[in-house]
Amino acid sequence: MNAPINIAGLLKKTKDVFNFHGGVHLPEHKAQSNQLPIGQLPLPDQLVLPLRQHIGNMPKVKVAVGDHVLKGQLIAEAEGSVSAAIHAPTSGTIAAIADAVLPHPSGLPDRCITITPDGNDTWIERHPQDWRKGDVNTLVNSLRLSGIVGLGGAAFPTQIKLRSNRSPIHTLVINAAECEPYITCDDMLMRERYDQVVHGIEVAQRLLGAKNIMIGIEDNKPEAVKAMQAAVENTDIQVKVVPTVYPSGDARRLVYLVLGKEVPQNKRSTEFGVQVFNVATVLALYRYFEFGEPAISRIVSMTGNVNQAQNFEVLFGTPLRHLVKAAGGAKADTSHYIMGGPMMGFNLPSEDVPITKAANCIIAASSTLFEPPPPAMPCIRCSRCADACPVSLQPQELYWFAKSDNFEKAQDYNLFDCIECGACSYVCPSDIPLVQYYRYAKSEVIALDKAQEAADLARERNEFRLARIEREKQERTAKHAARAQGAKAAKVAGNSDSKPAATDKQAAIAAAIARAKAQKETDSAAPKNTTEMSAATKAEIAETDSRRVAAGLTEEKSPAADNDKQAKIVAAIARAKAQKEDVSKVSVSGDDKTTKPVVDADRQAKIDAAIKQAKVAKAEAGKEKTSGNNDGQLMVDADKQAKIDAAIKRAKAAKSAALTAKNKEDN
Repeated sequence: MNAPINIAGLLKKTKDVFNFHGGVHLPEHKAQSNQLPIGQLPLPDQLVLPLRQHIGNMPKVKVAVGDHVLKGQLIAEAEGSVSAAIHAPTSGTIAAIADAVLPHPSGLPDRCITITPDGNDTWIERHPQDWRKGDVNTLVNSLRLSGIVGLGGAAFPTQIKLRSNRSPIHTLVINAAECEPYITCDDMLMRERYDQVVHGIEVAQRLLGAKNIMIGIEDNKPEAVKAMQAAVENTDIQVKVVPTVYPSGDARRLVYLVLGKEVPQNKRSTEFGVQVFNVATVLALYRYFEFGEPAISRIVSMTGNVNQAQNFEVLFGTPLRHLVKAAGGAKADTSHYIMGGPMMGFNLPSEDVPITKAANCIIAASSTLFEPPPPAMPCIRCSRCADACPVSLQPQELYWFAKSDNFEKAQDYNLFDCIECGACSYVCPSDIPLVQYYRYAKSEVIALDKAQEAADLARERNEFRLARIEREKQERTAKHAARAQGAKAAKVAGNSDSKPAATDKQAAIAAAIARAKAQKETDSAAPKNTTEMSAATKAEIAETDSRRVAAGLTEEKSPAADNDKQAKIVAAIARAKAQKEDVSKVSVSGDDKTTKPVVDADRQAKIDAAIKQAKVAKAEAGKEKTSGNNDGQLMVDADKQAKIDAAIKRAKAAKSAALTAKNKEDN
């Protein structure tokens, strides 16, 4: 057993340590698990590797069932900007890729890769990197394949914290406070592997470009303080011993303890040039660059209601049952298991859950170690919660607002500044589970914000849709207007180019109109000839009627009326014949438009005489009708009869002459 270490002397060697507001001193229970060295576990029968072992996106599976893998082989690749890779902790065969129960407060299953070890523990070919001289950007980018995350419990991908595009970092703070009771994994790591821890700090210093390095260790770890002080004796690294006050392990509280700088809740420490790493995380960085080993294991404290509490180096995916067995098994009165510390940890659903990257401590709990909480009593407004709050909030006011669902007022009192450390619940004399109320209020606010965000997104999409419809409508209108304008311009250009063609067309139309007028004049001239021919026919009819009268034709009806009717019938027949003869003469002449019947002067004179005689006969017949002569006889003298006969002969002679002329033309 080592000689006792003078803590007061160690504290005197440190300077510039600042105390934050609030905090509580809890029963430590650390001596249970820090009395034995770090143990090694035998290989389990199966390793179950959840894909969700970190903050960020789930990695992409790179293997299939039945594949044989080697120790350290990449089996799930980081997906997206915030993600971490998963590697095979040992060599073996992929037995399943399916849902399994996770170490999570919900107890719900999620996608896991199950490996059946082959017992050989065969490594892949490893590729160490020269972290002392290598390019910083190349080294940082390679960390995406390392699978290293924050091993203090947050499990944030480490490559994100080392990106060179962040704000310049001048100070690196190593978190070795380990403030929660029962947890001793960091304490044992610094005791046994202090040299690797220092090399890991040097790796992080080079990648960040930090000039100042400080290690914050609580004063309840004297062996670790002594080991680290000896390890950094010839370096610029400072070891600062801080008072054991919960929650000094919170990153913002530790920054204030060692630097005296308070980081606002809505800011990050990197904005002030300060970066914080857990002591186990920097050791993982060293082993990755120095030996080419990805993140496949971590130190876990197995303590509480077990027969032999101890720290073990555990492969990721090891079933909890296997770890409990290595610690001598759980005692009979063990009721459940807690992952993390008693203040901020959570109950595990069963012993079958696997160990993940965030599992720094497993506590076997029983009713003797953790008594059931008594019934909550009304708040007496004693303000002890406000005195203990390390963030200087008003927990009692937040409790009232959360209980009454007045979430807006709770936010006004900085609800989301609460780090859920549980100090207020620990000191509450009324045993009110204050942290549960704050978690409830936060979850409701987040749900309301998500609903509002979804509604805003839906409204924006609808507005965008309406704007798109209006834009498309305007585009169509503009296209139609442009098309119409183009057609108009083309028409104007075509008219200017086709003026000669238009002139020719106009001339053709004028010629057609002229031909139509000529045709109309020809058609109007033809009826005149017909009229002239009809006059001869009328004369013949008149002579016929005279002969009938001279012959003494008598009927019961009036002779004048019969003569008039008969004359009309004969005149119609004669007109039809004359038209037929007229058409024949026109066809023989060979000119359909301008040819007229050939009639000589003698024939025309004879026709005129016959027409006059017919008119005279018709007039005399009319006189007889009006005279009222009803005796049925008509008196005609011999001279008149002779004239009628002479007219008939002349008509026949004219007709005969016309036929003779026609025959000559035909021959």
